[in-house]
Amino acid sequence: MSGENLNIPPEKDRQWLLIENLVGGILVEQRRSRRWGIFFKLLTFFYLFLFLVYVIAMAANMNISKAAKGSEYTAVINVNGVIAADEQASADNIVTGLRAAFEDKKAKAVVLRINSPGGSPVQSGYVYDEIKRLRELHPEKKVYAVIADLGASGAYYIASAADEIYADKASLVGSIGVVASGFGFVEAIDKVGVTRRVYTAGQHKGFLDPFLPPKEDETEFWQDVLNTTHQQFIGSVKKGRGERLKDDPKLFSGLVWSGEQAVTLGLVDGLGSTSYVAREVIGVEELIDFTPQENPLERFAKQLGTSIGSGLSQSLGVNNTIKLQ
Repeated sequence: MSGENLNIPPEKDRQWLLIENLVGGILVEQRRSRRWGIFFKLLTFFYLFLFLVYVIAMAANMNISKAAKGSEYTAVINVNGVIAADEQASADNIVTGLRAAFEDKKAKAVVLRINSPGGSPVQSGYVYDEIKRLRELHPEKKVYAVIADLGASGAYYIASAADEIYADKASLVGSIGVVASGFGFVEAIDKVGVTRRVYTAGQHKGFLDPFLPPKEDETEFWQDVLNTTHQQFIGSVKKGRGERLKDDPKLFSGLVWSGEQAVTLGLVDGLGSTSYVAREVIGVEELIDFTPQENPLERFAKQLGTSIGSGLSQSLGVNNTIKLQ
């Protein structure tokens, strides 16, 4: 009897099979619905992202379109962040904005709105030379530099090409000097037991290698390079500022000053914001931004591809690029 009780009648067997099929079908349908749900969510996110890119691109061109319909205005070009070839404040971007502003007949004057610690002396020099060239081509159109939080080193290099420089009383201005920094790992790799192998053609080809001990003659050579770059920087500032600079031995020492102190030293002509300069100095209050805007997709792709490598390089001190910072 007990054996017979354990046997499931055929009717119940069919019922269990039906239930299993029903439950399995529901689970399959749920998985299918979940997959389609994820797909449509991703698709919606993708379209929203494209729409956002479109809106940003339209906003970037809005000021230029507005300028075409209006009267005179003050053209503004932003110099934000590190001045380098692969940054927003690159010479290409700044010069592109400068040329567009100078060529626009409705732009009464040009304002460089600066908030930068400096950067590449080459990039800064490109912008400096282009400002000088454009001022000669368009003598009726003045250039004003307005320093926000920071206008140091390479950023001040650029500012010194302007007709006049303004800053806030608490802005940091100056840092007229040159720096090239790094680290030495010679003793570290000795302790770890690593042997550095460098093959070069040229007696001094590897003289900046942080894993090799520095040599006295190479250190003197590198210091001479820095001194030469510093003198180029000083010469450009003196040419741009002229007799407005005070005779102070600390002026080109690499120190920074507040905007208020910078006025007394002749590094800055007056205190005021971009709006103040446009309204009170230029006499045209309306501001139109001529700063070239990078495509958001291109910026994201570039940052994704280079940020890790460049960050690691700088952290290890293997990048000895000369900087005006």
